[in-house]
Amino acid sequence: MRGEVASVGKKQLRRLFAEAFGTFLLVLVGAGGPVVAALSHGAVSRNAAVAAPGLMVMAIILFMGAVSGAHLNPAVTLGFTLRGDFPLRRAPAYVLAQLAGATLACLLLWAVYGKVGALGATTPGAGIADWKAMVTELMLTVGLVSTILGTASRAQNVGPLSAVAVGGYIVLAGLWSSPISGASMNPARSFGPDVVLGDFSHLWVYWVGPAAGGAIAVGIAWLLRGRGGDAGGVAAARGNLSEHQATLRASRADSADARAVACRTRSGPSRRPRGRRLRGVLRRSGADGSASVAR
Repeated sequence: MRGEVASVGKKQLRRLFAEAFGTFLLVLVGAGGPVVAALSHGAVSRNAAVAAPGLMVMAIILFMGAVSGAHLNPAVTLGFTLRGDFPLRRAPAYVLAQLAGATLACLLLWAVYGKVGALGATTPGAGIADWKAMVTELMLTVGLVSTILGTASRAQNVGPLSAVAVGGYIVLAGLWSSPISGASMNPARSFGPDVVLGDFSHLWVYWVGPAAGGAIAVGIAWLLRGRGGDAGGVAAARGNLSEHQATLRASRADSADARAVACRTRSGPSRRPRGRRLRGVLRRSGADGSASVAR
């Protein structure tokens, strides 16, 4: 029993580390684009700055999605939880891990480059009211979480192509909307720069909009596919590391069995033990001797 508890705790720590590390990488790229653009006097274009986070998310889903589900975003965690694909008891720890990863990324940017480019903070564009930016974030997040929930469903069965869909959506959303709201779609992405800068004047925009958008996306998923909680959605939301480990163990066992069969085949038919062979020889000798006497 104690071993099982320790195993569960170890898996949970691994999931939380994956969420923190993945969000760290995402925010490092997302906030780092504006920082490097400011340092290099515009060498990083807006198109490059909005494409980089999408490509990073694609990579993270592919190399780490099986560990934690690669939420990387409190709005995604909320969507999976409301959908019934992710247990509510794990959600707060996931969100805290995401916020920690985002904050560490911005602290690293500050330590290396200084507080330039507003550390990539997401703010409403010039002349854009906060409520307009919030509505924009809401609409964008509806699309993002709908894409995630849809590609995670067993009905879609797209497998690794889900990474392409999610990453592509992030790039597309940023291309048309970043001048309005920054195209954050992620409370953690906006939280990191704001907490390091100590400026929370627009942070509500990037919590209310994505949270509401994630909840609306769950309603849309219900209309399209009914209730959640299917095997595909659960595996995508929680990660299927245990399944991968079981498959690896089974593969190793199969390989060991195959090697054993190959060794037996090369060594030829099994031989009788030495003692049994000697008794057989003695019996045959006795039989031959009796036959000679009879003759």
